[in-house]
Amino acid sequence: MESENQDKQAGERPPQPSQKQPQAVVKSGGLLRSSLVVGVMTMLSRVLGLVRDVVIAGYFGSSASADAFFVAFKIPNFLRRLFAEGAFSQAFVPVLSEYRTKRSPEEVRELVRRVSGTLGGVLLAVTALCMLLSPWLIMLFAPGFRDDVVKLELAGEMLRITFPYLLLISLTALAGGILNSYNRFAVPAFTPVLLNLSLIGAAVYMSPHFDVPVVALAWGVVIAGAAQLLLQLPFLMRLRLLPMPRWGRQHEGVSRIMTLMIPALFGVSVSQINLLLDTVLASFLETGSVSWLYYSDRLSELPLGIFGIAIGTVILPSLSRKHAADTPEAFSATLNWAMRLVMLIGIPAAVALFLLAEPLITTLFHYGEMQDRDVLMATLSLRAYSFGLLAFMLIKVLAPGYFARQDTKTPVRIAIQAMVANMVFNLILVFPLKHAGLALATSLSAFLNAGLLFWGLYRTGVFRATPGWMKFGLQLLIANLAMGGVLFWLNQAPEIWLRWGLWQRVENLSILVVAGLFVYALMLLVTGVRPRQFKH
Repeated sequence: MESENQDKQAGERPPQPSQKQPQAVVKSGGLLRSSLVVGVMTMLSRVLGLVRDVVIAGYFGSSASADAFFVAFKIPNFLRRLFAEGAFSQAFVPVLSEYRTKRSPEEVRELVRRVSGTLGGVLLAVTALCMLLSPWLIMLFAPGFRDDVVKLELAGEMLRITFPYLLLISLTALAGGILNSYNRFAVPAFTPVLLNLSLIGAAVYMSPHFDVPVVALAWGVVIAGAAQLLLQLPFLMRLRLLPMPRWGRQHEGVSRIMTLMIPALFGVSVSQINLLLDTVLASFLETGSVSWLYYSDRLSELPLGIFGIAIGTVILPSLSRKHAADTPEAFSATLNWAMRLVMLIGIPAAVALFLLAEPLITTLFHYGEMQDRDVLMATLSLRAYSFGLLAFMLIKVLAPGYFARQDTKTPVRIAIQAMVANMVFNLILVFPLKHAGLALATSLSAFLNAGLLFWGLYRTGVFRATPGWMKFGLQLLIANLAMGGVLFWLNQAPEIWLRWGLWQRVENLSILVVAGLFVYALMLLVTGVRPRQFKH
C-alpha cells in the first residue's frame, strides 16, 4: 500500500507545479506495492465474479434465457470496456498527468469540470438512442437470434434495461482515472465488487419476483452502475476534484483527449472487439455456445484481471509522468519490469488453466442447470483461451507504452491488423472446432497484437532490454515444466471430477493448486529468482 505521506499528498490537494519529485517519480518498490494493492482488490472482485457466475449457472445454466442475458449484458459491457476503460482512460490519464506536472491546480480542476460535462452529455445522448434501438442492436450483435423470436425479444427487453449502465460506468471510469492519477488505486480497483454483489443479489433475491426470472439480472446491472459511481464521489471530494460538470468541447484538454480517443477506440480494447465477434458467430451455433464461451472467458479473465490489468493500471500514470518529465531510461525500465512480472505470473497461469480446465469448470459451475455436456464444451473453449492468456496480459502492459506518450495511431494500425487476422482465423476455425475455434482465433490474434506492439516499442528504441532476459527465460521454462509435470501427474480423469461431490472437488482442486504453486515457487528459488528482483 502507499505510504502515509503519499496518502496525504494525494488526499489533501493536487500537487503544485513546482513539486517535481512527487509528480515525476515513484519510490523504489512503489509500483510493485501499488500493483499488489490493485491486484488484491481485483482478486476480491474476480473471486466474487466467479461466485456470481456459479450462482447464475445454477439458476439459469446454459439456457436460451441465459444466452439472451449474456448478449444484453455483453453489448453495454463491451462498449464500457471500449470507451470507458479502453479509449477514454488511455487518452484521459496521460493528459491529466501532464496537467498535474505542468499546470496549476485550478487548471486541473477546470479540465476535470469540462471533461466530466462533455463525457456525460455525449453518453446521455448515446444511451437514450441505443435504448430506442435495442431490438436492432440485438440483431446486429447476435444475428443468429433472428430465428428465435422469443430469445430475440427477451434480449431486446433486457438490453433496454442494461444500457444506462454504459453512462454510469463510464463516469465511474472517469472518477477512477482521476484517483489512479493521484496514486489512489484501491478504491477504483474495489469498485467492480459492487457489480458482482448486485448480480448475486438479483439472482437470489429478485429473480423469484419476475415473470421471466432472468430479467432480474438486467436490473441488477443498472443498480450496480449507480452504486459504483456513488462509491467514488466522496474520494474525489477529498481531492477537491469534484467540480460542477460543464460542457467543454472547445476546451484545449478536452479537444486533445477526444483526438486521442478516436484512434484509441481500437487500441488496447482489440481483445474485446474480438470477443464480440465471437458472440456474433456463436449466436449461429447450437444453443449454449454463447454461455460456454462466457463461462470459459470469465475463468481466463481471472488471472488477466488480477495481474495483467492491475499492472497496466498502475504503470500508465507512472509512464505518463516519466514521459512528461523526459526520462526515457526510466520509461524503458518500467516497461522491462512490467513485462517480466507479467511473464512470471502469466505463463504459469496459462499452463494451469490448460491442464486444470476440467477441474476448474466442474468445481465452479457443474451444479443446478449446468449439465455434463456443458462442462465438457466450456472446457474446450477454456483451453483455447488459455493459449492466448500471456498475449492478453502483455497487451495490457505494452499498450500503455504508446498511450503514455500520447501515441494512439500506432496501436490503431496494429489493432486493425489483429482484428482482420481474428476474422480470418474465425472463419477458418469455426467450422471444424465450433465455439472452441472462436476462442482459439481470439488467442491467435492476441499474439499477433502483442507481438506487433512489442516490435513497435523495440524498433523505435522506446523499449530497451535490460540485462538478464535470457537467464530469466530459462528459469521460467524450468519452473513451468516442473509445475506442469506435477499438475499432470496429480490430476484425475474428467469423468471422475464429474462424479465427485462438491467437497471432493474442492479438496482435490485445492491440492492441485497448492502443489502447483509450491513446485513453481520452489523451482524459481532453486534456479536463482529472488523477490527483490521485481522491486521497482
